[in-house]
Amino acid sequence: MVVDTFVNMKPQKPESGFTFKYIKDDLPAGIVVFLVALPLCLGIALASGAPLFSGIIAGTVGGIVVASFSGSALSVSGPAAGLSVIVLNGIAKVGSFEAFLLAVVLAGLIQIALGYLKAGSIAYFFPSSVIKGMLAAIGIIMIIKQIPVAIGYKKATASHFHAGAMTISLISLLIMVVWDLPAVKKIALFKWIPGALVAVVVGTLLNGYLINAKPEWALGADMLVRLPVAASATNFISQFTLPDFSAFSNYQVYVLAFTIAIIASIESLLTIEAADKLDPKKRITPANRELKAQGIGNMVSGLIGGLPLTAVIVRTSANINAGGKTKLSPFIDGMLLAISVIGLASLLNKIPLACLAAVLLVVGYKLANISLFRSMYKRGWEQFLPFIFTIVAVQFSDLLKGIAMGMLVSFFYILRANHRRDYHIHQSKKEDGGKIEIKLAENVTFINKGSIIRKLSELPDGSHVHIDGSGTHYIDLDVLEIIHNFKEIAALKNIQLELTQIPVFTGTTAH
Repeated sequence: MVVDTFVNMKPQKPESGFTFKYIKDDLPAGIVVFLVALPLCLGIALASGAPLFSGIIAGTVGGIVVASFSGSALSVSGPAAGLSVIVLNGIAKVGSFEAFLLAVVLAGLIQIALGYLKAGSIAYFFPSSVIKGMLAAIGIIMIIKQIPVAIGYKKATASHFHAGAMTISLISLLIMVVWDLPAVKKIALFKWIPGALVAVVVGTLLNGYLINAKPEWALGADMLVRLPVAASATNFISQFTLPDFSAFSNYQVYVLAFTIAIIASIESLLTIEAADKLDPKKRITPANRELKAQGIGNMVSGLIGGLPLTAVIVRTSANINAGGKTKLSPFIDGMLLAISVIGLASLLNKIPLACLAAVLLVVGYKLANISLFRSMYKRGWEQFLPFIFTIVAVQFSDLLKGIAMGMLVSFFYILRANHRRDYHIHQSKKEDGGKIEIKLAENVTFINKGSIIRKLSELPDGSHVHIDGSGTHYIDLDVLEIIHNFKEIAALKNIQLELTQIPVFTGTTAH
């Protein structure tokens, strides 16, 4: 009922789209979101095994295109950590980055179709334990994948550690940990400047110092960000990658497109739900319109060489905390990302990959922190087991199979709960006749057959039994047959049987 009420609530129209009414709030908020997004766009592209430029493209499209079509005033879209594993495995499965881009375009089309099919409530059908397990699994994979980058491991040269990379990553980690301390967050300057950005700036400056002071520790070009530097407008345009449309014959492209569409849609819908809760004006985002906006964004991103994108909670919460009021703030974020890659590519190419690895290690830990495991355990086995099964299955298969495994475990507990809630039994005192009352539940399905058969078989000879179906809306024919067959058994066992509002069973229908 709560979900139905929420889904059917009439969405409120955001503040006039790109109004300049709140420019004094939206401009600084957009700058803050840009500062948060820049290292994350580069870092998520790194974690995805994709060109770093593709992360900036996705961030730009998320800020400009998605914001233009979305009905959310506050959510910010871009490349998401939750999709990095899908991208990493997907590129390998379809054979090339260009074929992967085709899957992103198709995923966008699927999302648009879902929007028109009014599938905006899709996220509510996934248990929170499975969603949290999926995100924790992504966090664990991210940590495992980024540790080699953080320590400077090079397989080709059999170099297991690089002193400079380790120093830079450790200092970057220390900065971000200190930045997140409650006492530090209270300081105004630290509150508005993201720790990840500070870590990237300090790491870049430190590598510049090592080049002169300790060259053997300095990071070479292969351990730095590598974005294409455009010499002209024509050269800049040529840097965008087009999808490989010949990959239409590859069925793996369609599997990947479906996976991206479902996961991206769920993450986006969960993010806008969280954004609406955080919105001081309590505006409700139209979920179906959001699916269409995300679909358009993914189509555009895939067509020009960008990663798949979603509405992202990290950037959205940064926007809200910075005082963003309308869609102008994510639009400003997107414009600044575009400007940075056009005019600052040579400067961005000085950023050590070890810095970005440190950023991703922190993101990974936040997705899979110890307190999450503790809280899920405290919720009981029906929450903890789907959570754990999802994590383990994702590690040894892929994201979609992991979610399916978690859903199966969740369904087991749902069936178990239904099996236990098929009836309520009460027996009056002996002096009052000792009557046994069996009141059937609101819905009695074939799942409940075993429990009802067992209970009826345990009724003592000569007892007085009343089976009450007055509060039942649905009785499965299998259960109905069992109850009517029991009438014959009751006569043999001298059981006095009363039936209230139990339909007549004819073998095919109930009357």
